[in-house]
Amino acid sequence: MDDFTDVTYEVEDGLAWITINRPERYNAFRARTVDELVLSFKRAWASDEVGTICLTGAGDKAFCSGGDQKQRMETGDYGPSVSGLFEVESLHRVIRDVPKPVIAAVNGIAIGGGHVLHVLADLTIAADTATFGQNGPRVGSFDAGLGSGYLARVVGEKRAREIWFMLRRLTAEEALDWGLVNKVVPAASLKDEVREWAKTMNSYSPTALKVLKQSFNTDTEHFISVGNMAYTTLKMFGETEESKEGITAFNEKRQPDFSAYRGN
Repeated sequence: MDDFTDVTYEVEDGLAWITINRPERYNAFRARTVDELVLSFKRAWASDEVGTICLTGAGDKAFCSGGDQKQRMETGDYGPSVSGLFEVESLHRVIRDVPKPVIAAVNGIAIGGGHVLHVLADLTIAADTATFGQNGPRVGSFDAGLGSGYLARVVGEKRAREIWFMLRRLTAEEALDWGLVNKVVPAASLKDEVREWAKTMNSYSPTALKVLKQSFNTDTEHFISVGNMAYTTLKMFGETEESKEGITAFNEKRQPDFSAYRGN
């Protein structure tokens, strides 16, 4: 894993730290980032040394700001990947399927696709400086399936719809009140808090934790197939003028004008 450019992976006392390392892009992910994240989670899955996993972002500004919209504007996609596919659905899948607890350590903004990643983690610990929210309808995108349906299981239907329809940005304390995160700590204490939670879980039966995680996942497994259909739709939608207006406006730092598409 020495050839990684976008992600760092290290193991400390049974805890695998997987860090998105693109702070200059607010830890937004491109296709290569996703490839490296998937491989990192699989490496942690296979390792007898690892009992728990933490996903976080480099620096103090961002956990993850979602898909790299500058990359999308420059090339029309998220760049090259090993398989030729943009493996974000595989990333969602491995976060859920890895039979070890996954903690999201949200150290800054968790927006768009980055917000989905923390929602899919088993547990979320947030710095008091963190902010949360979605961005899809503003940039001509969406995340159905896990990104919306599972979110509703976490915070409730009304609040999930508010997050997606109003694009509200939540503070860490608001996210705690909504049940979106498990705990809020001072930013300087975030990693130490993750270590304490990991130490506790690493003292328990790994088989018991594995079966419990699989049991928790069972009730929401159907969102995977819904998400696959939604991703198919999103690929087609991304070629429309409506979607292109969203991404163009984002990169031009202006409000998008979707008025021509309301009658569709």
